[in-house]
Amino acid sequence: MGFVGDTLESIRSMQVRHVLSQIISLGMIVTSALIIWKGLIVVTGSESPVVVVLSGSMEPGFKRGDILFLHMSKDPIRTGEIVVFNIDGREIPIVHRVIKVHERQDTAEVDILTKGDNNFGDDRLLYAQGQLWLQQHHIMGRAVGFLPYVGWVTIVMTEKPIIKYLLMAALGLLVITSKD
Repeated sequence: MGFVGDTLESIRSMQVRHVLSQIISLGMIVTSALIIWKGLIVVTGSESPVVVVLSGSMEPGFKRGDILFLHMSKDPIRTGEIVVFNIDGREIPIVHRVIKVHERQDTAEVDILTKGDNNFGDDRLLYAQGQLWLQQHHIMGRAVGFLPYVGWVTIVMTEKPIIKYLLMAALGLLVITSKD
């Protein structure tokens, strides 16, 4: 009959109580993942404690597909730190190095200028129109660690959504049809 036929026959032969139990187990797994994510947000102080490097602008330090772990402390941002920041009007955060920090004496605010290690010039062309500096509210966190290449899973699923849907369907079927 084949794998698909066997899987469908397995689902049909299951008792309703068993199917509901498997669906609840799947829901608990998803809920646990969300709780862990929210816990990481609280512990790290970053709205996104984990990000994937999406471009080659930080090579050779970080390559496309590396996962960065972020932390946002109250310490002032310093030149040389690698930060992840959002630009007004753009959804995707950017990972670059701080190349200049300007502390205003009158307001104690900090202006930050960034640059990708592999880029020719600073990031002013990436900032919102008319914006020359980043402020503290643009910074999502500082890079405190990384895992090389692990983020390629996310990149592939984003660039080829059919793979994401097939993987989710396969995992869902696996959970529902397991005999535990």
